[in-house]
Amino acid sequence: MEKFEKNNEYLEKLVHINRITKVVKGGRRFGFSALVVVGNQNGKIGVAHAKAKQVPDAIKKANELARRKLIHIPLREGRTIHHDIYGKDGAGRIKLRAAPKGTGIIAGGPVRAVCEVLGIKDIVAKSLGTANPHNVIRACLKALLKQNSPKNISILRNKKISEIIEKRG
Repeated sequence: MEKFEKNNEYLEKLVHINRITKVVKGGRRFGFSALVVVGNQNGKIGVAHAKAKQVPDAIKKANELARRKLIHIPLREGRTIHHDIYGKDGAGRIKLRAAPKGTGIIAGGPVRAVCEVLGIKDIVAKSLGTANPHNVIRACLKALLKQNSPKNISILRNKKISEIIEKRG
């Protein structure tokens, strides 16, 4: 159910396709909805949902929408998140944990797609509650936007970044 496309430096991933049925006088009319994540694998991500009569049209629409709605997520060392975070949207609840180098992406379905297009290489994620991909992705994005980078904290506290980051020896 996943699709990779590498063009214009963005990675497009199809997360979910849903068949929609409309009952009319002559019978049933089928339509399709596609949920897509698009990212540059360097901290930018866009998520979109689109509907059309044919599957390829729905995917194309969703990709275009996602490219228009790109947001930036700060990453630590370009490979993981800054700290452990919890996100919630509707019944979708998610826990994201920063992981050491070499761990890989330990996450299921929709969260894995988000991490891959975002450029996260090491993370442990657990989806709690619903398995609905729409709610899980929204919860994931809320969690990622909630994290604080040392740069943001240094600006808030009027300190240098070196004073905030502890040195590991």
